[in-house]
Amino acid sequence: MNSRPLDRLRLKPVLLACAACLSTGFMVSPLLGANTAAADSDGGGGGSSSATAGEMPAAPSTVPLEIWKGNARVRKVLQPTTDFSQAEPFEVMQGGAGTQTTNTDRNAYSQETSTLSFEHLQTFKLGNALFNKMWVASPSSTQASDGLGPFYNARSCQSCHIKDGRGQLPVAGEKTASLLIQLKNELDGHWGPDPVYGGQFHASAVPGVPAEGQVRITTEPLTRQFSDGTRHDLQKPIYTLVDHAYGDLHPNTILSPRMATAMPGLGMLEAIAAEDILAYADPEDADGDGISGRPNWQVLDDGQRVLGRFAHKAAMSTVREQNVHAMFSDMGLSSSGDSMSNPQGDCMPTQKVCESLAHGEQERLGKGEAPDDVVDLITFYTHNLAVPARRDVDDPEVLKGKSLFYDSGCQGCHVPKHVTSRDATQEEMQFQLIWPYTDLLLHDMGEDLADNASEAEASGREWRTAPLWGIGLAQTVNPNTSFLHDGRAKTLLDAVLWHGGEAQASLDNVLEMSQDERSALVRFLESL
Repeated sequence: MNSRPLDRLRLKPVLLACAACLSTGFMVSPLLGANTAAADSDGGGGGSSSATAGEMPAAPSTVPLEIWKGNARVRKVLQPTTDFSQAEPFEVMQGGAGTQTTNTDRNAYSQETSTLSFEHLQTFKLGNALFNKMWVASPSSTQASDGLGPFYNARSCQSCHIKDGRGQLPVAGEKTASLLIQLKNELDGHWGPDPVYGGQFHASAVPGVPAEGQVRITTEPLTRQFSDGTRHDLQKPIYTLVDHAYGDLHPNTILSPRMATAMPGLGMLEAIAAEDILAYADPEDADGDGISGRPNWQVLDDGQRVLGRFAHKAAMSTVREQNVHAMFSDMGLSSSGDSMSNPQGDCMPTQKVCESLAHGEQERLGKGEAPDDVVDLITFYTHNLAVPARRDVDDPEVLKGKSLFYDSGCQGCHVPKHVTSRDATQEEMQFQLIWPYTDLLLHDMGEDLADNASEAEASGREWRTAPLWGIGLAQTVNPNTSFLHDGRAKTLLDAVLWHGGEAQASLDNVLEMSQDERSALVRFLESL
């Protein structure tokens, strides 16, 4: 049984086809199959195109030649706009055909991809239940829910990703939950965990076990000044670990704070072809634009080296990999993979208390405290949280802000548009025009944002370009959230003003803006 018309699923890529029509002058009948609308190079999809009277000349291509090579229609759709007098076709549907258009309140991030079949919707709801489940320590009468810890930051996925959105900084006296402190140490020329406390510092532990300690956050001021004389104060966080329960950290260990990220659109980001992401890489800045994005790579348990695209430094290759690493590091839950199989989680050999504790792995349920069936359901849920539709796309101030965003060079890293692969694993994610505003690459963001610690192939000054879709609703979903990798930016303008490194030229352009222009830029970001 399927509660949605089959034609809707079969014709969902017509969104892209229509965008191609409007951008190039092609007329494509919706009766054509899903794969014929923009399928072939220069007329391969049927018909031909010609310039019409008064048509604007085509802007020079800024889409790398390798992206949808030979498919002129798709490449035309992906060209950055030069017309800021009106919204682009289907710009409001920033998550593709599966964009959710029903909620702009606190539940805006918690809706399913709208094109899911009835069967997939059932799977989504089961995953949602597990994403919200509170895990408990072993042994427990709830045998499918035990295995927490011994050390942990949160008891559920939802506790970090509040309402499926971003985390929040702790207030005075609170334990850190959705702000994580990763521990990085370069021993013998290789980056790894702290030899005493492991890869992450945990402010909570199961009953009878002392937590590793607590996190204290203080700030020091930093000021940016606009060309009109306006001063804007920022607060740079300083992190200190206190109440160490297991001795001192290694003196060379570096603290790398990480705020839990928003969940919508992850499946669509995974559906972008790897070669499309790599095509935007320019590690030697061959084009001389000052932007030299480069990829990060994850080495899987089997030795395979796979393109990274998730987490703050793009160290995780898939939504599933991100999930199992988070469950292991944040909650102490083991899974079936060799590197995540220790049922004592992030315990180190020096933490002897872990050796005598019960674990939650049960042979009848499968390998790991979070067996594959559990991980698969959570992954399906996190893969299919829909991006909310944009608001006010035709508002004059929003359009002005969009123009300023482009003129300032922000789109050089925050690439507006992608078309997902026809070979994406899940049908609902295939061949979709999406607007995530990211290249998923690493960029040097300057000394002010540096954590000075390497992760996989990312340096201490590099961070992944954060997707911007949905960001305008972040503080509606969680009024206590903030922005950037560690939540230091209280507002979207704060986040812009922290940019440096490869984004220094863009920052300089923003500092030249008038008050009205700054307001328009923020209005544009709030519309995403």
